[in-house]
Amino acid sequence: MEQEIIRLGPAHRDRAVATLAAAFHEDPAMVFMLPDPASRARRLTRLMRWMVDQHLKIGLVLGTPGVEVTTLWRPPGAVHYHEPLWHPGALRFIPIFGRHLPRALNTEDGISAHLPAGEDWMYLKMAGVHPDHQGKGLGGRAIRAGLAMAAERGVRSVLETATESNVGLYQRLGYATISEWDVTGGGPHFWTMATGE
Repeated sequence: MEQEIIRLGPAHRDRAVATLAAAFHEDPAMVFMLPDPASRARRLTRLMRWMVDQHLKIGLVLGTPGVEVTTLWRPPGAVHYHEPLWHPGALRFIPIFGRHLPRALNTEDGISAHLPAGEDWMYLKMAGVHPDHQGKGLGGRAIRAGLAMAAERGVRSVLETATESNVGLYQRLGYATISEWDVTGGGPHFWTMATGE
């Protein structure tokens, strides 16, 4: 029996953080920003806690009831939401990125520069399946649930990935590449992708 996709809330927060931290441990962008493998899991947990909390506040968090998959979406009106890394609360990012904070800034700048203009989008900021549950179609199911919400709103969806093997998956879900680019400072290659008209 297929697991349903639901809107996750504060009660799911810790499991969502754990799922995303595990799913992104070898992601090229995360490896670039958090190059020390010994501390990456701890730093990723802090980063994902911030990301999940942000999307519980301004967006949508979708996944299975057991949180084997987590997707973070920004609805129209929040696509270009940007909490600058340099602001009064920026000290929270020092324990995450340490001396590699410039790499995170370069990555964020690249992502922001390649997002399409306007707010008429559903932005898939992150999608992750816990490694123990990959290969079961959970990621595709969660993304299709978000795409159904985009269709209900009459908007397209946009995402970016630094994992080449994900490009084909996203294409099968209806996305096409609209730009390819590299993070300055020797960072990874990214694909920015969007659904059709």
